[in-house]
Amino acid sequence: MKKIIGSVVMIMMSLGLSYGQEYKVAKSTGRLEIKEVNSVTIEGYAGSEIIFSSTDHNRDQDGRAKGLRAVSSLGLEDNTGLGISVQDKGGVIEVYQLKKMDGPDIMIKVPKGVVVFYTHSSPHGDDVKFINVEGEIEVSTVHNSVELDNVTGPMNVKTVHGDIDATLNATMKNPISISSVHGHVDVAMPAATKANLRLGTSWGEIFVDPEFKIEFDQKTNMIKYSDNVSGKINGGGLDVNLSSTHDNVYLRKK
Repeated sequence: MKKIIGSVVMIMMSLGLSYGQEYKVAKSTGRLEIKEVNSVTIEGYAGSEIIFSSTDHNRDQDGRAKGLRAVSSLGLEDNTGLGISVQDKGGVIEVYQLKKMDGPDIMIKVPKGVVVFYTHSSPHGDDVKFINVEGEIEVSTVHNSVELDNVTGPMNVKTVHGDIDATLNATMKNPISISSVHGHVDVAMPAATKANLRLGTSWGEIFVDPEFKIEFDQKTNMIKYSDNVSGKINGGGLDVNLSSTHDNVYLRKK
């Protein structure tokens, strides 16, 4: 029995070491550029380091590659042990994934003062998530869906084929621009938000929570279908632009 328990403990310790691996960059300001990383979650926290980790990188390692290092055509190599390359270029931290398809699920914890830029163009992208991020967010992607949970902004989020689901913080900052070409845009924010709204769709519909009393812009052509809505809520304030070309736009109360 003692041998069995000891073996289990050793296995758990081994798993803990591989699952708990981290790579840290001492940076609390500047710009974090994440490029072509298929699956990533970015979480804001009160710290002074950018912390990278992965819970599944060791799961599919190639046994034949033991003792070798992964490199890419860009001249990059896995300098983190997580399947990604992290390059510190002064005011900018650049992050690339080495493996084109699949790849690790990456978690990145970022301090409040770091601007986060995410870009992805290949068809291998998965969901990208932002949680509790208080700094500026920029997203430009083709196939990824984007989830924004309790974020502050300012933000400019664009995707072509993905959906965007967002919950905005009460202390959000100007401006807010969220758009998808083929996916829906679903945004929740506090009913007391003071904002100048621009809601648009070409082939979908616009749905707004009844608690948002919109003071419609007099220039809005009310004879047209609900493809463009322009107006103020709570007297106006932040610039909030939500749009989807081929799908619906939802504005709901948080």
